[in-house]
Amino acid sequence: MGIPTVLMVAEKPSIAKSISDILAHGHPNTRKSYGNNSVHEFDGPFLNYNKVNFKMTAVAGHIYSCNFPPEFQNWNTVDPVALFSAPTLKCEESKGGITKMLREEAKGCDYLVLWMDCDREGENICFEVMENVLPRMNHELKGTQTVFRAKFSAISAGDIQKAMRSLVSPNKNEAQAVDARQIIDLKTGAAFTRFQTRFFQDKYGNLDASLISYGPCQTPTLGFCVDRADEIATFQPEPFWNLVPIVELNGRRAKLEWKRGRLFNLEVATFFEKQISSTKIGSVVKLERKESVRARPLALNTVEMLKIASQKFGMGPKHTMSIAERLYIQGYISYPRTESSRYPDSFDFHSVLKVQSRNPKWGEHVNSLLTNGINKAKQGHDAGDHPPITPVKEADYSVSGDDLTLYEYIVRHFIASISPDCKFEKNKATIHINKEVFTVSGKKLKSEGFVAVMPWLHSRDEELPPFEEGKNVDIEQIQLTEGKTSPPDYLTESELISLMEKNGIGTDASIAVHINNVCERNYVTVDGSRMLRPTKLGLALVKGYHKIDSEIVLPTIRSKIEEWIDLIAKGKADFQTVVDHSLNSMCEKFKYFVNHISVMNDLFEASFTSLDKMVGTRLKTLCGKCRRYMTFFPLKPTRLHCQTCEETYSLPQMGSIKLYKGIQCPLDNFELVLFSFGSGQKSFPLCPFCYNHPTLEGMPLHQGCNNCPHPTCPNGLVQWSICECSECSGGLLVLDPVSGPKWKADCNQCRFQVLLPSAHKISIADHVCERCGANNLELDFNLKDTPLKDGATKYTGCIQCDVFLNSKVGSSMSKVMHPMFKKAPRGRGRRGRSRGR
Repeated sequence: MGIPTVLMVAEKPSIAKSISDILAHGHPNTRKSYGNNSVHEFDGPFLNYNKVNFKMTAVAGHIYSCNFPPEFQNWNTVDPVALFSAPTLKCEESKGGITKMLREEAKGCDYLVLWMDCDREGENICFEVMENVLPRMNHELKGTQTVFRAKFSAISAGDIQKAMRSLVSPNKNEAQAVDARQIIDLKTGAAFTRFQTRFFQDKYGNLDASLISYGPCQTPTLGFCVDRADEIATFQPEPFWNLVPIVELNGRRAKLEWKRGRLFNLEVATFFEKQISSTKIGSVVKLERKESVRARPLALNTVEMLKIASQKFGMGPKHTMSIAERLYIQGYISYPRTESSRYPDSFDFHSVLKVQSRNPKWGEHVNSLLTNGINKAKQGHDAGDHPPITPVKEADYSVSGDDLTLYEYIVRHFIASISPDCKFEKNKATIHINKEVFTVSGKKLKSEGFVAVMPWLHSRDEELPPFEEGKNVDIEQIQLTEGKTSPPDYLTESELISLMEKNGIGTDASIAVHINNVCERNYVTVDGSRMLRPTKLGLALVKGYHKIDSEIVLPTIRSKIEEWIDLIAKGKADFQTVVDHSLNSMCEKFKYFVNHISVMNDLFEASFTSLDKMVGTRLKTLCGKCRRYMTFFPLKPTRLHCQTCEETYSLPQMGSIKLYKGIQCPLDNFELVLFSFGSGQKSFPLCPFCYNHPTLEGMPLHQGCNNCPHPTCPNGLVQWSICECSECSGGLLVLDPVSGPKWKADCNQCRFQVLLPSAHKISIADHVCERCGANNLELDFNLKDTPLKDGATKYTGCIQCDVFLNSKVGSSMSKVMHPMFKKAPRGRGRRGRSRGR
């Protein structure tokens, strides 16, 4: 065997570039592989070899996603309970030909080194890469380990070189733990989501949600928010009274605190007021002085970072994690997803501090630590995953805005965690007034310690008057104050993160995602103080879950499933046993939920307006079943409702709906409507019934007539398509029937448009182009501005092959890409190789 070849794969292209720069000492050769993916090549030592050929490339996160087979994708025909026992498959998620690139680059390689993020998700991606690479590698080194895993926590020369010297094997157990969570969450979430979305959307007109989702982590997260809102709603304020004497000594005043605290009986409070009002002298019976310490913080982990970012900087958890990941990829901080708050025994504090010693904001404090000695960090929790989050290199001018804010906090937190504690002297005086006990406290800073780099934690000194034990003080005034108890505030993001961590909901990597989901689903709103206020929908859902089965919204079941998943990761539980047991448990709860959905519906009726009671807009479009006019509801989600048939038909969102010439669909007799979006840039007719219930084989769900394969429908794809789209695979150019006189043809799968000549009328001819097979166009020009010779107005030709027409045709990309086109299947033309009509 000649010089071995080692294929190395990172989780992101930028990480692959950084690692190859480090290992190649800044001089790798970079080329493009399949799908324009970069491959960095260089030589170097490896294991016992003095020289090998390295090839380094990257994926873009997960290669595959977990989903159902096509036969379980239809919400209308598949009973949601069947999803619990349905098979799952892994669908290629990554774009840009990642799998083909991996298989191509694997040819001729002898070793594989995996540089994924060092968490469970990264371990799972390792095995996705191995699935594509191993079958195509050389297999000459029998009996020798050829697949390795690199473990690193920062993209620095020291960490990368250390990882290269201490390669390990990929962890199958941790990868399977991720698979288990994906399957459980997919099946449980899909079953509940499909059922409750279909059940409630067809009943209420002002229900502002196109999807009413359930998630095993998302729903308990919402539950915490609603529980706090319920505390606020049910809170009954109570009046209370308090005695507040004000004493004076040597011209200095102080308010005293009553040892009894608040009293909730006015008569009793008045009695004590009269008792102490009979004297104007108080006696100082005790003075206490002691040194108090504000301890330096633990090392920074993900949860603490998210809490501080929300609480101090007003940054949402998802936004914070995006910034932290960017700083990590750029090499400014260590890996940002960690549960550990304890530094490893081998952590090199001096090297990290030296990098920060020249910074004008904290350099003086850092140099003091380097000179006088570093304080031993507090013993936090070692989760065994990653070290705490620390700075790696100094930020340059390219780091700004929120990125700089978060980076600077991470630096300050690291420095603070190895700085001295903050020390201050605490004074307390106990004063008796007619046998009633009062106290007053003060404090004075002695040594600021770590607060020097966290200046927002500074507090003012509170000095007491010069009390002397055994001496009297003059009482200047006695106040009987009245107040009322107040409810707690809505949960802040910081408090919610703490609750999720405490109850085992989500992981350090997913907490931010779950909070973002309940916001995007319109279950809660976030105000300027980062407080989470449940919406009517969020309140109705959680209260309904509690009335039917509290366990589907409480964190108990999810935290138990997480414990079982942890056992898979540790090799102490069987993958299939955990998945089956979890799904069987949730399936039984789902069946009970379905059978008692009327309980939740009662809550929805009290919160939302049913369609039959809601005033909508009469579009004058006929129902194909009862031949009566349907009601149009323009509020999101847009829909049509037939009060006679008690049927609701969803319509495309993010656009406008109009009548379409009174034309009926030949399949179901429903009148067509015209959907337009992008400020009128694109439009097409659709049948409300076919859009929701496609009946022909090959007819796609939630698509318009420009994707309908019916062979004789005068509004369908077959009658109006021209030719294949030149900008995408499988799309067809379809004439927009209402775009005249500035006629257009739009691709039914992408943003491409063809701008046709201005004419009185354009239609599809009865014959195709003999050269290319596209459908010819028939054009009828206005007599006044016809471009034809001798004043002719009629012309027939192919926009691809006819010289005259081709010269009059333009093209563009429309400004918007409507979501419904992203999944449109390929149409089928009637004849011609260009799939024209």
